[in-house]
This record gives sequence, structure tokens and C-alpha cells, in this order.
Amino acid sequence: MSPVPWSDPAREQAFAQWLADQAARHGLRPASLRIASADASFRRYLRVDAADGGTRIVMDAPPPQEDCRPFVHVAGLMADAGLHVPTVIESDLAQGFVLLEDLGSRLYLDALREADDAQADALMREAITALVQLQSRGDASSLAPYDEALLTRELELFPTWCVEREHGIVWSDAERAQWQALSRRLIDSALAQPTVLVHRDWMPRNLMIAAPNPGVLDFQDAVRGPITYDVASLLRDAFWSWDEAREIDWAVRYWQQARSDGLPVDADFGEFWRQLEWMGLQRHLKVLGIFCRLKHRDGKPRYATDVPRFFAYAIKVATRYAPLAPLVRLIEPMSGSLTSSAFTLR
Repeated sequence: MSPVPWSDPAREQAFAQWLADQAARHGLRPASLRIASADASFRRYLRVDAADGGTRIVMDAPPPQEDCRPFVHVAGLMADAGLHVPTVIESDLAQGFVLLEDLGSRLYLDALREADDAQADALMREAITALVQLQSRGDASSLAPYDEALLTRELELFPTWCVEREHGIVWSDAERAQWQALSRRLIDSALAQPTVLVHRDWMPRNLMIAAPNPGVLDFQDAVRGPITYDVASLLRDAFWSWDEAREIDWAVRYWQQARSDGLPVDADFGEFWRQLEWMGLQRHLKVLGIFCRLKHRDGKPRYATDVPRFFAYAIKVATRYAPLAPLVRLIEPMSGSLTSSAFTLR
């Protein structure tokens, strides 16, 4: 199986047998196996050549750390909604092996980095159109709710991993009370929104240049949740930032398309934008915690290089809304001299 490394010889042997079976059934060439990508979880993706001249993707998701069933289930939901997701060709859910259609290797993130303004606008409009289609046609009834318990667990990643573990800061009782009040406001705002099928990571790193655009990946954590979550993820990305004029332009375009398709977005764009910003702040605080956890618990320090981007997002939103202002004082000791314009790349 070289050059693909395996830490567990038993799993390597099980995979070799499974791949041999798929090779006989689907015309694969096991000797061509190589790493396609890995993500922040224990899951990774391998690419293998096929006799028809194309390639396929193999998901390697070792139990008990990963569960392939949500991926397969949500792939079906998204395909039914007309989204361009990889077809599941074969799966062994017990062992955590899935054979998938290959959507290619060109990420939206890479394309946007190289695009001029017109090209970037065209790509983002296609991502917005696909998101509206997902929300208007996707059946979220079988998905877990993005409920208070989940929102709370996500927010608590910030004080646990970013405040305490990364920066060694212990909040006073008064500071902890401020954090609890801020969390309550963000959770209440999220729970007050209409719910739709939420991808939960609708960002350029998980969208592919494909025909049609975009190909959609990394959807296994989908839930039934707030309507602004995915558009906030797209506009205020983990790895790429836009100036606010473009954010608002695309937010207006999304809002108009959503209303045209009958989605229950707020009739007042100003209120919709507030909901989006507060939802985005919840996500950014969560990601600050996750990226620090990846560094300290999982030995993946590269994600921490984007931590300043999230502090910049958080400061921008917290300084704009009086109820969120106490957050600035809580995060200033960690964020240093960052301003709301930090990490604006385009």
C-alpha cells in the first residue's frame, strides 16, 4: 500500500483486502493508491486510478474515532436536493471504508486565491445559488437539531482550549459571568432563527471546482439549524477573508435569492445581517477553540496560524453591537493589537 502510511497493520491488511475486492468489481488499480487529502479529524481521503482512465476517491475513516454513516446519509439528502456531491459507489460502514466519485482536486479556496474580482464574484454567486438550493430543497427532518446543548458545547470550546490551554488565562467569577451572558445572547439569537438543512462548514475549502459548480464535500456533520449559519461560514471563512463591502454585496444577493425561493429569511435585511453576524461570531468562537484543541490535543499546530483571523472577526462584530461589547475586554489579552481590518486579503 506504499506510499500511503498506516499506523495500524491490522487496518492496513483489512484495507488491502477491501480495496482488492473493489478493484475487481470496479476496475481500480491498487498500485496507484496515494493520499488525496486529510482533514482536521481522523478521516483521510485517498485517490486511486481506474481502468477507464479516471480516478476514484477512497474515504478511510477508522472506527471508533469516525462514523461513515452520517456521510453516506447526508450525501443522499444533498443529492436528492440536486447538489453536486460525490456519488457513493461502495461502502463498508463497519470498517470505515467508502469508495466515492472523484470531484477533482481544485478547491474553491485555491481558485479564489488566483481569481480576479470578476472571477471571484462568479464563483461566489455559484456557491450562493447552490446554498439557496440546498436550503430550499434539502430535507432536514432526519438530521439532529442544532439545539441549545450543541450550541453551548461549541461555545465552551473557546474558554477551555483557547483561553485556558492556549493562553493560560483563568477568568475571574465576574469575567465568567460576562461570558455566560454573552453566550446566552448568541444562543438565543441562533435558536430564534428559522431552521433549514445546515452543511455546517459551507466554505471555499469544502467546495470544489467541478461541472456544475460547486462540488460539495465534508458534509457529514450536517444538522437542522439556523438559516444564517452556512452563509456566515461562506462570507467569513476560516482561511480566506473579504472586505466588508463584498461581504455585504454577497449577503444581499443571498438574501434576495432566498426570499425569491420562499426561504424564511427576515424581511428586513438589517436584521438578517445582524443575525448573520451574531451567528458568525458563535462559529468563530467555536473555531478558535477547535483550532487550539487541534494544536494541543491532536498535534496539528498548522491550524493555529489562522487563529488571529478569528480574533479579528470577533472584535469586528463585538465592537458593532452594544450587547456584545464585553467580549472585547475578554479577548483583548489574547488578541493583542488586532483590529477589525486585520486579515482582510482582498
